Amino acid sequence: MSDVFSIRIPKKLKEKMELLKDVIDWNEEVRRFIESRVNEMYKIRVLEEVRKVIEKLPEMPKGSVTCYVREDRDSY
Repeated sequence: MSDVFSIRIPKKLKEKMELLKDVIDWNEEVRRFIESRVNEMYKIRVLEEVRKVIEKLPEMPKGSVTCYVREDRDSY
């Protein structure tokens, strides 16, 4: 299922687009751009949310990560 999304563009731009319609499939071009932009912005939003969660986490004491890595390495 799909929806219709319409926009207004200047008449001059529409005329130029008409001249290129045999070269460019405008529906596909616009669809790909919107999809790409939405994916890009979605990733940015998710990263922002992850950063907020990480900022709320308590800090670990200095050297604890090194200790965990050594414990893990020595367990094999």
